[in-house]
Amino acid sequence: MNFRRAAAVLGWLLLGLIAYSTLSPIGMRPHIGTLVHVERFGAYGLLGFLFATACPRRITFVLGMVLGVAVGFELLQMLSADRHARVEDLAVKMTGAACGAGAAWLAGRHWWRFPGQARINQNSNHRR
Repeated sequence: MNFRRAAAVLGWLLLGLIAYSTLSPIGMRPHIGTLVHVERFGAYGLLGFLFATACPRRITFVLGMVLGVAVGFELLQMLSADRHARVEDLAVKMTGAACGAGAAWLAGRHWWRFPGQARINQNSNHRR
């Protein structure tokens, strides 16, 4: 299994966990003990990063998908009696998703600059 496929699998698993956390009753929602906005930002940031890593040439599609998921889950919370949808929560989720996808895009564009990642062209003595 290559790196992109592993990122895709982890991204789909994380999306399932986010769906469970967002749509389950408030008492069943898992939390790690920090501020709720930190959890939301981190979860959607990691989701954006994983999907953008899995599909680096479709970054705008990935960003649209993750932002759409955030909006959809926030709207679905209005159907539950014990959950509530807030614009503030949506803003944190969308910001996290954009930062995660942006970080993956930036890392993909500049990966060759990291130490140990320089490739040597077999036909010359120059590094690429």
